[in-house]
Amino acid sequence: MFKFGFGQDIGIDLGTATVIAYVKGKGIVLREPSVVAVDKNTGNVLAVGKEARRMLGRTPGNIVATRPLRDGVISDYTVTEKMLKYFIDKVCGRFLFAPRIMICIPSQVTEVEKKAVIDAASQAGARKVYLIEEPIAAAIGAGIDISKPCGNMVVDIGGGTTDIAVISLGGSVVSSSLKVAGDKFDEAIVKYMKKKHNVMIGERTAEDLKMNIGCVYPKIQDMEMEVRGRDLITGLPKTLNMKSSEMLEALIEPAMEIVDAVHSILERTPPELVSDISDKGIYMTGGGCLLDGLDKLLQEKTGINVMIAQDTVSCVALGTGKALDNLDAL
Repeated sequence: MFKFGFGQDIGIDLGTATVIAYVKGKGIVLREPSVVAVDKNTGNVLAVGKEARRMLGRTPGNIVATRPLRDGVISDYTVTEKMLKYFIDKVCGRFLFAPRIMICIPSQVTEVEKKAVIDAASQAGARKVYLIEEPIAAAIGAGIDISKPCGNMVVDIGGGTTDIAVISLGGSVVSSSLKVAGDKFDEAIVKYMKKKHNVMIGERTAEDLKMNIGCVYPKIQDMEMEVRGRDLITGLPKTLNMKSSEMLEALIEPAMEIVDAVHSILERTPPELVSDISDKGIYMTGGGCLLDGLDKLLQEKTGINVMIAQDTVSCVALGTGKALDNLDAL
């Protein structure tokens, strides 16, 4: 059934871990893991999103469940295009006109990486593709008025990248993008379990540990969680009781890399804007900033008040959608 009328405007947060879509007038309409399951022999897409995520690490030889985006950029072009097509069709239904799409990208991407995003979205059925930097989209989504001549600092921690930017007059004055974010936290937990307990766990288990008992600032009360993995010495399944104090030990290194990056951005920021930031504080957005104690750690190390934005996971998608409404201003 065709719907008449012009194509919709869609804002897409094309994340390493999650794809979130915002439609003008409807709000957030889609939130799915950016995972695709492909049949190796035929190249056909078998599942996308939640269904495909369940298959991660559990597929037979001919099926590969992959994440086509790594560190915030496209690592598998063909699969990304198929994934985008699936999501756009799911959001739009069958429109007579193709939609206009705005996609956010990390702040320090190359021209080649930008072109890959534009091409993939065009091939997937977009009429016109616009790009917006992640920290700017996050700031708009967090409700910050970025058009004024005063400094706002945004730290957007996603799955693949952490984007830090000082924004004034609608653009970023100083920005940096580092490949330390949610995925690196998971990797740190996997490494820690291997080194400390001689137990191998999968990415999914590491993520559960991070979300349930992970922290980067000492907790008043130590929390526990039971975890199962493969003993590397005997090769048999082994059950362990993990504490949040051990997670602190595993996660503090990547967390400090983010703190150091914020510090180096502050060093490069013009003095007038630094005084604005110390008045207003630092805004944190993205799913990665929900890691317990990350805001406290950043506040302690910089001496600046740190605030976590409301609906932090959807901030970038909301900002991308709002930016589409104000294309002329941007």
